[in-house]
Amino acid sequence: MKPKWMMAGVVWLTWLFFMAPTLSAVRAADAGLALEEILDRVEKRYSGDGFTADFMQESTIKAMKITDFARGRVFVKYPGQMRWEYQEPEPQIIITDGIKLWIYRPEDNQVMTGNAPVFFRDGKGASFLSDVKIIREKFNIAMDTTSEELFYRFTLFPREKTLDITEIQMAVDKKDYTITRIVTVNQYDDVTHIELINHRFDVNLDDSLFSFKVPEGVDELKIDEQ
Repeated sequence: MKPKWMMAGVVWLTWLFFMAPTLSAVRAADAGLALEEILDRVEKRYSGDGFTADFMQESTIKAMKITDFARGRVFVKYPGQMRWEYQEPEPQIIITDGIKLWIYRPEDNQVMTGNAPVFFRDGKGASFLSDVKIIREKFNIAMDTTSEELFYRFTLFPREKTLDITEIQMAVDKKDYTITRIVTVNQYDDVTHIELINHRFDVNLDDSLFSFKVPEGVDELKIDEQ
């Protein structure tokens, strides 16, 4: 039987990436910036080679009354490459090179493999972090004009209706336009909440971080992509 936190961890992968809009003329009253201008600055912030950050994750499956917590570090290289290293409560690595997906669970002696576009297309699985232009392309965006002093807050509604997600909430730091919070909600009111801290954009990430060679003796399972 899979540990509860792993179940929640896999669930968030299938939700965490849908975003896009026809941009509205909503304005941030405190800064005088239009939504389009803020998104321009976010895109500029994420226009280099990539970044790293620490993350803390809380995943809740409402029907099962399960809430799990995890933390680790994420490595992102534009476009499309990501590596999520879970350090607690148990080690797990989620890797994509934009084509293939690997989920390695060393304590289970198991790696699950799949087709990355199936799981990350249209911004799912937080994939917009590796190509923030997806935010404009895939979502309708509402901005909270009453948000507090330090952050811009947005709610993203996928243009295409899906069972995976009903909305994504996103917070952006007003100082440097980094994305600091991602909250996804699906039709069952399950919620995945990720906080991102300690960003580093001055990094040179090798492509080897975003591929995976299955260790000898490790079971390899194909993920059901239906």
